[in-house]
Amino acid sequence: MSKLKTKIREYRLLHNIKQSELAELVNVRRETIVHLENGKYNPSLKLAMDIAKVFNVTVEELFEFED
Repeated sequence: MSKLKTKIREYRLLHNIKQSELAELVNVRRETIVHLENGKYNPSLKLAMDIAKVFNVTVEELFEFED
């Protein structure tokens, strides 16, 4: 089964944005960002697109499937 790998933490640190700040920008709880970064939660397409927009990258740059 494929696992979704995310670069949210990398981009967040690169842009000096706290988890709570990112959560506020995309209208979710901080815990959701924590779960996304730890691979415990797969985002909806809308959430994935919203997060990518914050960092000005594509969804494909932010998320990838790992075998």
